[in-house]
Amino acid sequence: MLEALAKAGSLGLSVETLAQTGQWTAYALKVVLESCLSAGVVKLQNGHYVLDKTGYCVLTDKITQINLNFMHDVCYQGLFDLDVALDQEKPIGLRHHGDWSSLYEGMSVMPEPAKESWFLFDQYYSDISFPSIMPDVLATNPMHIMDIGANTGKFSIAALKAHPSVELHLLDLPQQLAMAKETLLKAGLENRAHLHPVDMLNTDTPFPGGMDVIWMSQFLSCFSEAMISAILQRAVNALAKNGQVLIMDTFWDRQRYDIAAYCLINTSPYFTTIASGNSKIYESDVYIRLCEAAGLQLLSVRDGIGFCHSLLRFVRKTTG
Repeated sequence: MLEALAKAGSLGLSVETLAQTGQWTAYALKVVLESCLSAGVVKLQNGHYVLDKTGYCVLTDKITQINLNFMHDVCYQGLFDLDVALDQEKPIGLRHHGDWSSLYEGMSVMPEPAKESWFLFDQYYSDISFPSIMPDVLATNPMHIMDIGANTGKFSIAALKAHPSVELHLLDLPQQLAMAKETLLKAGLENRAHLHPVDMLNTDTPFPGGMDVIWMSQFLSCFSEAMISAILQRAVNALAKNGQVLIMDTFWDRQRYDIAAYCLINTSPYFTTIASGNSKIYESDVYIRLCEAAGLQLLSVRDGIGFCHSLLRFVRKTTG
């Protein structure tokens, strides 16, 4: 219906004219277009419906489409279980997609369209940020970079392309690394990439050592504070002598606009009922506090990356 109105331009179309196409009944048109009218998606002029600015966003703005599809395909049914998920701190709403203890176990086999909508949502925000942060990642001329929570390997590929001799170590669940391996092979970059299957919830599993840079992007928000602490401790143990930990994430307290903080804060119920049951969008102070407890100290903060990211850079605490 919105596409038909877009083609009609500023003159718009009447319900009667739209009904004559045979695609919709007059009843269906009235219910839908009046709902759109109430939301500012369309406006009514001389009995004709005309596409409004919000309607143009719905039709043409990629981030609007990605967000709507993510909410509809991934979150909507599961959020009916939000109260139980909050009480039990388990992703009860995930049952609508599959029988897994967390979303991350089932991402590679999640049914469509939820799978595509999830990956588009997750990667769109980070993909926008990767080009501008690569100089930050390579600032210390690292030879070994660990990508914790490598997902499909997009960051690792960007880093491998940006530096001719750097070695990437990808850590994630086996099923995630299988997707990353396929991506690396297609890019012809598998020779400098090393895959390390790790269940982050198994705190007894150490991370590979000798890392000049440890990179985590949109990763720690997938875990509870207690598990973040355990991950950070293993990360510190994996650092080379002068290594650094770089964390890029969407902190609600470091946003330029209130509406951005609103959107991020209200992403947390997705983490509760769908993703893990006990994670959320955090304040930056939480990460800083947990990093300091793990033996790190904050070196710098860079805000305004992409749509809503910030980059925290840590080094080992100096003694004495």
